[in-house]
Amino acid sequence: MDAPRIAMILAAGRGERLRPMTDTVPKPLLEAGGKPLIVWQIEALARGGYRDLVINASHRAAQLTAALGDGSAHGVRIRWSLEAEPLETAGGIATAMPLLPPGQVLIVSADIATAFDYGALPARAAAIATSGDFRVHLVLVPNPPFHPEGDFALDGHRLTAAGKSRLTFGNIGLYDTSLFRELPRGVKLKLLPLYLEWIARGWVSGERFDGPWSNVGTAQDLAMLDQRLRAHEA
Repeated sequence: MDAPRIAMILAAGRGERLRPMTDTVPKPLLEAGGKPLIVWQIEALARGGYRDLVINASHRAAQLTAALGDGSAHGVRIRWSLEAEPLETAGGIATAMPLLPPGQVLIVSADIATAFDYGALPARAAAIATSGDFRVHLVLVPNPPFHPEGDFALDGHRLTAAGKSRLTFGNIGLYDTSLFRELPRGVKLKLLPLYLEWIARGWVSGERFDGPWSNVGTAQDLAMLDQRLRAHEA
C-alpha cells in the first residue's frame, strides 16, 4: 500500500498588494472563477491523492478556519497551524512541524492556480532522486512578467543558484521534513537562505512546467485569473 500523501498549504500571508480587498478578507478566500483561491488548490491536491492537509493561517485566520473547517466539505482532512503573526515561509513550515510526518511532504502556496498534476510529482521526483542525494524537489515555471530575472537554473535535473536560463520557482515543492525539524518554532524565517544552502550542498532537484500557472499578487492578477477560469468553463 502506498504511504499517505501529506501536503501543506501556505496561507498565512497578508496579501499587501491586494489591499484594500485583503483588509476584510484573507487572501486565500478571494475568489476567481467562482471559487476561493484556496479551494482551487484543495481540489487540485485532492485529485492528486493529497487528502491529508495542513494549512497555516495568520491574517484574518478566524475567517479562513470558519470557511474551510475540517475540510470534510471538500473531501479532505484539514489540520490548522495558527500563527499570531505571519512567520514568513520557513518560519511557518517550522512551526507546523508537529503536524507534519517524517519523510516527504508536498508544500504549495494558497495563491497559485495551476494545471500542474500533483499526483504525478512523487514518482517523477523519486526517479530523479536515484541520480543524486536530493532531499528537495522544486517545480520551476517560465519567468512571468513581474519576475523576469527568475530565481534558479536547471543543470539537467539539478538546481543551481546561477545560470544563463533562470526560471521562476512555482511555489510547488516536495521536501524532506527533517530539514525543518531543528529550526525554531514561532520565529520569522525566510526560505531563500535555506534554498541557497541546500542548493550549495547538492540537495535540490527540479523540473520545468510549461502549462497554465498563475501567481495572484495584485488585483489585476486576480481579475485575469478570474477571466481565464470562467472562459475555460464556457
